[in-house]
Amino acid sequence: MVSQITRGIKISVLTSFEGTYFKNYRIHFAFSYLITIENHSKDSVQLISRHWEIFDSLNDLETVDGEGVIGKKPVLKPGEQHTYNSGCLLSSPYGAMKGYFNLVNFTTTRNFKVIVPNFRLCAPFALN
Repeated sequence: MVSQITRGIKISVLTSFEGTYFKNYRIHFAFSYLITIENHSKDSVQLISRHWEIFDSLNDLETVDGEGVIGKKPVLKPGEQHTYNSGCLLSSPYGAMKGYFNLVNFTTTRNFKVIVPNFRLCAPFALN
């Protein structure tokens, strides 16, 4: 598990290899990740959008931007947390992801970025 705190918001990520499968005559490596967002600040915040950089050891960098996370824009009061599960497909057994969430602080009405730390995606059989 990796964790990082930005402006009182803690992001923790736990990854898992889900297996391989063939699609369109190509092998794909499936990974899931569990993200927990904890509000350790004194203000209520809301997650507005996300930005991901997905690195695949056999492909170019893929960038993904979108509203909320898995269709939600969670509001977190001080001391609350939100956990969600998502995933990605790679063309190799090894890669990584990093990014950030855009949040709004309800007290100041200002937007700010919360860093999602770099996390590895690695199939167990690829480790040496």
